Amino acid sequence: EVQFVESGGGLVQPGGSLTLSCAASGFRFSRTVLSWVRQAPGKELEWVTTINAAGTNSWYGDSVKGRFTASRDNAKNTLYLQLNSATIEDTATYYCATTTDGANRGQGTQVTVSS
Repeated sequence: EVQFVESGGGLVQPGGSLTLSCAASGFRFSRTVLSWVRQAPGKELEWVTTINAAGTNSWYGDSVKGRFTASRDNAKNTLYLQLNSATIEDTATYYCATTTDGANRGQGTQVTVSS
């Protein structure tokens, strides 16, 4: 059974940085393309980024391109998302998932951007 446990969320000031982590289990992590998605209050689920199995290539939504960086440690079965230059619009619950539309996502970790 695919399981994700996201962590690292919290309160960050506009312009600040935060690193999210996602511990995965139940599947062949090192061979699986993974994504981060997010959901802001009252809004639909939004794709954030996808990273290939080796961690050598990643793709980003326009709203986060140039500010967020996805990475992974296949030895630790862990996915990461580095948030830089945070804006109020980044406030959301962040999930890791096996697809760009959020399949198998975990319980999420809340990020609040506020001064």
